[in-house]
Amino acid sequence: MLAQALGITFAVFLFILCAMLLVLEIFIPSLGLLTVLALVCLAGGIALFFQVSATVGWIGVWTAAVLIPVVWVIVYKILPKTKIGNILELKKVPDARPGIPDQEQLNALVGKTGVVLTPLRPVGMCEVDGKKVVCVSEADFLSQNTTVKVIHVEGNKVTVRKVESV
Repeated sequence: MLAQALGITFAVFLFILCAMLLVLEIFIPSLGLLTVLALVCLAGGIALFFQVSATVGWIGVWTAAVLIPVVWVIVYKILPKTKIGNILELKKVPDARPGIPDQEQLNALVGKTGVVLTPLRPVGMCEVDGKKVVCVSEADFLSQNTTVKVIHVEGNKVTVRKVESV
């Protein structure tokens, strides 16, 4: 009788360990090792239950079928409200940065003049019509603060030419 009680106690311990290992698998990158260990604990617990009797074994199987999903639901409901959950959960969305302007906006820049913000070797930043745009120089090198004119737009490639002063 004592051996059966110890077997049942150890089987319950293995079930709890199985549930904990499955939860840890979320947070620790183990390439599935923790899941394999959890499945070994589950199989060991079920085997111990069946050693007591077939009825206890099937009760153990149904307990595992209910226990593991319940533990997952509890973890997902309670964990975000804990101190650790607040650390692990991403709350703030990063600020959106301005991306590449739309094609229509780039096409509207053709013929407009601007100023070189970073040296064009041959690629760099220009400010055209109040917008910062990545530009490609038609010639080799254009230094900073050079006045340029947009001569061509193809896709997101904006080609500029140096404006000769009169």
